[in-house]
Amino acid sequence: MMLNASMPVSRIHIIGAFDGPGIDPPSLDEEGDTYGWVAQDRTSLPERITPAAVLVPLIEREEGMTVLLTQRPRHLKSHPGQISFPGGKTEPHDQTPEDTALRETEEEIGIPRETIDIVGRLGQRTTGSGFKVTPVVGLIKPPLDTVLDPQEVESIFEVPLSFVLDPANQKIETRFIRGIDHQFYVLLFENFYIWGLTARLLVALRDTLEIR
Repeated sequence: MMLNASMPVSRIHIIGAFDGPGIDPPSLDEEGDTYGWVAQDRTSLPERITPAAVLVPLIEREEGMTVLLTQRPRHLKSHPGQISFPGGKTEPHDQTPEDTALRETEEEIGIPRETIDIVGRLGQRTTGSGFKVTPVVGLIKPPLDTVLDPQEVESIFEVPLSFVLDPANQKIETRFIRGIDHQFYVLLFENFYIWGLTARLLVALRDTLEIR
């Protein structure tokens, strides 16, 4: 069912938009826009690719669904201050991407895995830093009892799902990096600049939920 961005999105609609946990939709890499960019030279993909997973947490607020995002600490050497989903690389004891996403979420922001209802996956995405990321979508009912790992997360915040799903809030910018023009998605929410892989996955969420 195609929804208008102004219409509230229900739990039933979200669950029905996915094929269920553990099932991969087509890879976002196959769409020709790797790394979280809209346009990117695929020949520059890293030779070594490490599997990873992130959780796309949808919070079931009474006033409407929200998406929970994290901000990385500004002291980190890799992607300081950037907006991201909780997640990280797959460890040997992780049997599935869902295991990775739930473990990393509990480690980074303290939300227990048993409180997260996994509904499905978005398409896998290869990043310029050499990770093949599986995005796992989960529903969470408040209240949230979060505990942040200061080495991994500086802060968390929520964006209304209605904002994320409105195409008017999804911009495309161009940046000249290492001799190549890169186009990438950007969402500007309050004082947060959401771009790269995180923004690309939010666009993929909109497409999966069939919002126009």
